[in-house]
Formats: sequence, structure tokens, C-alpha cells
Amino acid sequence: MQKFSDGFTLVEVLVALAIIAVALMAALRAAGQGTNNVGELRLRLLAGWVAENRLAEHRAREDWLPLGIHSGKERQGGLDFGWREEVIATPNPAFRRVDVRVFDGRDETHALAHLAGFVVHPVK
Repeated sequence: MQKFSDGFTLVEVLVALAIIAVALMAALRAAGQGTNNVGELRLRLLAGWVAENRLAEHRAREDWLPLGIHSGKERQGGLDFGWREEVIATPNPAFRRVDVRVFDGRDETHALAHLAGFVVHPVK
């Protein structure tokens, strides 16, 4: 009769190490994706603030914007953003709709934020 020791064999230890390595690689990949998402969320948050600032400035100044598309650049949180406003007439002549789209300063093909609002014709 053969007596077995109570320890693990070398093959069992190697299989356990392989399983742990795969699990750690999956956790590392998930953490890396989370880090990338934080950067994108920060960009979108700052772009949303740029859009809100554009509408708030028009309302505070009581601007009566001409119809059409207007664009410019703005800095927020140490980053440069490009914005484009489309001013559209509404059925009520006392209101104009303003669609603000904010882009990364380097890439104007993908909008980071979009905000629609209205400005009122100032009564003088």
C-alpha cells in the first residue's frame, strides 16, 4: 500500500497560480477601463458647464440673438472647448430657441455636450 503526503503536487500549485493570474489580469483590465471612463466623464462634465454658461450669459445679458449658427472657443477647467450655437425661430416671436453643442477643442466631430434653451426678447 502506497502512502500519500498531505501536501499539494506541483501540477496543482501551477494550476492554482494560472487561475489566480487570469483573475488578476481581468481585475487589472477592469480597473484600466474605469480609469479611461473617468477622463471621459470629466470632459463631459466640463463641456456641460460650458453649454450652461453660454445659455446663462445670454439670459443674464438679455441678448436677442440673430438667427443662424454662431461658434467660438471657451476654456473650462484648464481645457479648451469649441462650442456651436444654432439659434432657431419659434412659433412665438418673443422667444428664440438656442441649441448649444460643445466639442473637444481638437475634435469637432463628436459633441461632448448638447443643451437646448430659450431666450426671451427683452422688453424695453
